Amino acid sequence: MPKNKGKGGKNRKRGKNENEEEKRELVYKEDGQEYAQVVRMLGNGRLEAQCIDGKKRLCHIRGKMRKKVWVASGDVVLVGLRDYQDEKADVIMKYTADEARVLKLYGELPEHIRINDTDVVFEGEHDENAEFFDFDDVADI
Repeated sequence: MPKNKGKGGKNRKRGKNENEEEKRELVYKEDGQEYAQVVRMLGNGRLEAQCIDGKKRLCHIRGKMRKKVWVASGDVVLVGLRDYQDEKADVIMKYTADEARVLKLYGELPEHIRINDTDVVFEGEHDENAEFFDFDDVADI
């Protein structure tokens, strides 16, 4: 029987999530970067994102973020544009909902972006559930 020479199993590798409550400095876009909202996850570290400049791009999550920062559809991310491929980009960082609200307040993000919703609806598209009603509306009657 071989001896275990490691320092532990996969629970040790997961570690503690100590940076949960830590406030970080807000990072603004530079040239060659753009804000985007995740439309859908494609798997294998890739996603489809709607950039603020109006283009849909295929984005790749960088290796430093890959298993540490979980990106979901509807999240606001900062992507680095590629000089040689305009239809592809790289996800540099993910903004929390609070950071995205602050960016929207400062005018960095346009008004039509929904921040805390999982359903991503952009101008020019319509919501397929618009003709239905909420039960909260019925309570007022």
